[in-house]
Amino acid sequence: MSREASLAQAQHVIRSIVASRHDRPSLVAQIACEIGAEIVEAIIPPGHDLNTVELARRYQTSRTPVREALILLENEGLVDIPPRRRPRAHVHTMIEVSEVYRTRTVLFELMATDSAKRATEADIEVLRGILARMQQAAELGDITAFSWLSVEFHDFDTRLSGNTTAKRIHDSLLLRSLAIRRLSLSQPTRMARSLEDHIQLVKAYENHDSNLAGAILRANHTAALASVEHYFQKTGTLTLPHAVAAQPEKNGEN
Repeated sequence: MSREASLAQAQHVIRSIVASRHDRPSLVAQIACEIGAEIVEAIIPPGHDLNTVELARRYQTSRTPVREALILLENEGLVDIPPRRRPRAHVHTMIEVSEVYRTRTVLFELMATDSAKRATEADIEVLRGILARMQQAAELGDITAFSWLSVEFHDFDTRLSGNTTAKRIHDSLLLRSLAIRRLSLSQPTRMARSLEDHIQLVKAYENHDSNLAGAILRANHTAALASVEHYFQKTGTLTLPHAVAAQPEKNGEN
């Protein structure tokens, strides 16, 4: 997947979550979606200052819509606005990442048990279609495409659960983890294992096996967090160059 296509996908996901929740002018939503996507894609790197004067000039507006947009992004964990200092792109800590992944694990397990009970054959067909595209991305070693397809897969199956409260919390945590997902998937064998988990999850939904569906998602997210923790222990950072993330997996691990 090209960087332009990934940026457009990031804007789409942020718009569906952030802009839909807040009654704000369209310009505020546009700024929030575009700046948020640039943070997710590391076009604006972690810790980088967000100059409201420059952003106002970029969007040919006053600083007020820019500030409102940055506050929306702060609420979703993409921007930090320290007192009496310039806003900046959020910098993840390992403690925070661990909290987000562990919380999402509980939410995923809860929703998966409900999704397994509610899934119809039509729902399964939608998930199979997404899964087929995930398999193609994995065969190509396209981590970026695989990551966005996983987002699409779980947007559908979490809606399927019917638990709107859990879904709303999940979506907010999703924005806080988007930049970390590719780091996890870039680790050796991780994408292949994630693909297998999704294949088994669809089978659990087909069989309406709630316990198995919940267990698969718990194991998947536990392994994802472990891969991030291992990378952090090895490198001392939670930042992965985009060029590295785009590399196919080696040694037949895809």
